[in-house]
Amino acid sequence: MQELLVDIDDLDELYRCYMPYLKKGGLFVRTNMRYEVGHSLALRVTLPDALEDDIVTGKVAWITPQGAQSSNPPGIGISFLDDKTNLNAKIEKLLGTMLNSGNPTYTM
Repeated sequence: MQELLVDIDDLDELYRCYMPYLKKGGLFVRTNMRYEVGHSLALRVTLPDALEDDIVTGKVAWITPQGAQSSNPPGIGISFLDDKTNLNAKIEKLLGTMLNSGNPTYTM
């Protein structure tokens, strides 16, 4: 299974990448590589100020192609499937009240 490295430096970027509307959560990953919806991937995610990476497996659930009409960067949204490290809970704890802000994200 292909593994993508995702290093998120700050909470604003985490907010823009997080996909809370997916059943088990998910992350948008900037990439120019081409993927198909349903493609299985593993993510090695470093959250802001984290000492260790979290590994989660998932499937491509969203695609923003290169040159999309929105000003969003190209990339894919990965829906979490196997979240043994509770990455989704860690993200929601870090974001706290930001989740209700209504600011735009890379997917919505």
